[in-house]
Amino acid sequence: MSVTRLAAYVDPAPGVPLRRTLLYVVVLLGSNLATSHFSSSYSSCETPTPLVTAAPATTTISRAVPVPDQHLELPPEFHAFAGPHALPYGRNPNWDSAELRPPVGHPCLAFPDLLAAFMLYSVNGSCPDDELPAQRLLLRGCEPLPRRRCRPAAPPAPAPPLPIPGALWSTPPDRSVHWSAYTCKSFRCLVDRARSPRFDDCKDCFDLTGRESRRWLNATASKDEKSPLDFSIDGVLASASPPGSIRIGLDIGGGSGTFAVRMRERGVTVVATTVNLNGPFSAVVAARGVVPLYVSVAARLPFFDNTLDIVHSMHVLSGWIPPAALQFALFDVYRVLRPGGFFWLDHFFCGEAEMAAYVEVVESVGFGKLRWVTGRKLDRGPEMKEMYLSALLEKPLKNSWRHSSSNF
Repeated sequence: MSVTRLAAYVDPAPGVPLRRTLLYVVVLLGSNLATSHFSSSYSSCETPTPLVTAAPATTTISRAVPVPDQHLELPPEFHAFAGPHALPYGRNPNWDSAELRPPVGHPCLAFPDLLAAFMLYSVNGSCPDDELPAQRLLLRGCEPLPRRRCRPAAPPAPAPPLPIPGALWSTPPDRSVHWSAYTCKSFRCLVDRARSPRFDDCKDCFDLTGRESRRWLNATASKDEKSPLDFSIDGVLASASPPGSIRIGLDIGGGSGTFAVRMRERGVTVVATTVNLNGPFSAVVAARGVVPLYVSVAARLPFFDNTLDIVHSMHVLSGWIPPAALQFALFDVYRVLRPGGFFWLDHFFCGEAEMAAYVEVVESVGFGKLRWVTGRKLDRGPEMKEMYLSALLEKPLKNSWRHSSSNF
């Protein structure tokens, strides 16, 4: 609405000062512009209704992620990284662009203090000792983290890695880890915390001579550890058709890397995702001779469609994740698996009352069921009323997805 039309619309009554009328015009004009701005900031398209509706959150206000502007005080290195950068030879026909725009998670901008701590350094110098703010950014959705032009801290006298196969079941020496971000400062401390009442993520998985040495080997497990919920790696591999067709895969939440190590011993290459929650998980996985992938559970998996033979998850994809978010994660697993590939959902846990809703989420994705076992989770006591689900699922070999115009 133009100022002229507004002035005509608010033609002053007799006795009303012109100055008051003009002030009214300005207020209306500002309100009109603000309405126009906010209406253009949101799409009119409705979000498709998910197959399973998550329970309503306690906070119902949805806030848009802040966008960068000229007043946002961030280190110059962030702006230098975030670009855009003009391509030296102009427009690239493959990209359909004349610019390189480095990817960085938009939620990074919601945490300017953490982002400033991460990006504040001398170019071509040492990075700040900032694993904690980096991981806090990652877990808050700042993914991928920005690239940097500095060198990270490393152990002062790192030990050379052990050769394979000795490395697979050897605890690396303490001097191979930079310990500043962790409560423990040695592997002895990490092993001993298995007996501590304090909660720590995967706190018993640094003891490679303890329960780790028996995981996924039902034949050698002690009698009291046998359970229908425990699938063996050999049993899963034997389910593949043709034999030997499980060659590459992913372990979501790989802990200290034991699942990937077991698979390597059987000629299967598995990458393990890790987040260093109060322990050097990535360093240990690498020291054992398998590949750690430092991403959060909410990230889109960095693999192309229909490529992996197997995806495994133990405890990580479980009932602590809201149903709608879990459904997105499971559809991403489905995406990266090749037709005929396996998804091994290992010891999924949730409350007994929520089990039916989570089963509906799993079943909505479209996997075929090769094995499906439920049982009570009793490690915290029967009064907690918790359940486990272990399942070996298969992406359909044919017609795993049909385009509307397809004739098959």
